[in-house]
Amino acid sequence: MPELPEVERGRVIAEAVALGRTVRRTRCANDRIVFDDQTPATISRRLRGRTVTAACRHGKQLWLEFDSGPALLLHFGMTGALHGYTDEADRPRFWKIELEFEDGRRLAMPDPRRFGRIRMRDDPRGEPPVSKLGFDPLLELPTPARFRELIGRGRVTIKGRLLDQSFAAGVGNWIADEILYQARVAPHRRVADLEDRELETIRRRLGSIVSKAVEVDSVSAKFPRTWLFHHRWGRPEDARTRRGEQIEITTVAGRTTAWVPLVQR
Repeated sequence: MPELPEVERGRVIAEAVALGRTVRRTRCANDRIVFDDQTPATISRRLRGRTVTAACRHGKQLWLEFDSGPALLLHFGMTGALHGYTDEADRPRFWKIELEFEDGRRLAMPDPRRFGRIRMRDDPRGEPPVSKLGFDPLLELPTPARFRELIGRGRVTIKGRLLDQSFAAGVGNWIADEILYQARVAPHRRVADLEDRELETIRRRLGSIVSKAVEVDSVSAKFPRTWLFHHRWGRPEDARTRRGEQIEITTVAGRTTAWVPLVQR
């Protein structure tokens, strides 16, 4: 599932393809699941002739702003992405929307599994779903004091809290596991039981992991070899980290969780 770094890559693609360009033609698939609250025909009509003025993102939500009218808000769901190209033959399979600009460039969002959503919003930051999200770890990582305040002292597990989009927008399953591995904190521990020094380590790892993933354009082969990411997938019986530490696969906060009991306390 695309997490913050993958969506940021989509934003960069959108900015490169669309910024300052006028929509000449819009194609929308007849999919009333992905087109959440307006018909494909309505969205297509409202985008034609408008010029893109910004490509923005908060957490896993990405949107294009225009010189007039509402913004186009995109959520990738499990299998969505953005593709930029010029040749019609390169249009991706399972596309849901394609914007063609006056210079021939095209921007499309495919979504094979149809968990993504395409919406329009007059004020994306001030309206749901973006208005209900927590801080963006790449754009606005809180101070230590503010982080402690936001994370609270409840009985929720730290893994569950990190996945809570109203707390930290854009953090998904692998990022949460990576944070806790690098912070040496067990995923099932309760937030109320964590010490301030542990919370500060979690905060710093959150910022550094997201920043590094974005820096390498979310190309996983470029992630540091010491990251748990490279060894956490599937359910191998004897999965180990690069350092030889045994990985355990369990369920925490309703999600498949990879962690290293030897390291995480």
